[in-house]
Amino acid sequence: MDHHERIAKLTFAGVYPMYLQKVEKKGRTKEELDQVIEWLTGFNIHQQTELIKEKVTFATFFQKATINPNAHLITGVICGYRVEEIDNPLTQQIRYLDKLVDELAKGKKMEKILRTEH
Repeated sequence: MDHHERIAKLTFAGVYPMYLQKVEKKGRTKEELDQVIEWLTGFNIHQQTELIKEKVTFATFFQKATINPNAHLITGVICGYRVEEIDNPLTQQIRYLDKLVDELAKGKKMEKILRTEH
C-alpha cells in the first residue's frame, strides 16, 4: 500500500482528536479548530460530529466536502511535502487540513489561516 492509499484510509474520527490535542496544547480552542475545518470543507460542527460518528475515511470525508475556493492559497511545507506541489488531489486536501491545523497551533491569526487578508 502506498503513501496516498494509507492516508486515504485514515478516518476523520481517528485524526480529529490528534488535531484537537495539538491545538489545545498551544492554547487554541476546539471552536477555532472546528471553524478552520468548516472553512476548508464546508462542514459545520453538526456535520463534523456526524462524520466522526460514522467513522468515515478521509477519502469519503473529502469526497463529501465542498473545498473552499481559496484553498489553493494554502502553501508551504507540511510533513516534508510542499502542499502546493502535491499531485494527488486527495493527499493535497488532507495536507491542506494538516497545514491549517499546524498554523492554528503555531498561533497564527484566524484571518491569516482562513486566507481572508489580502
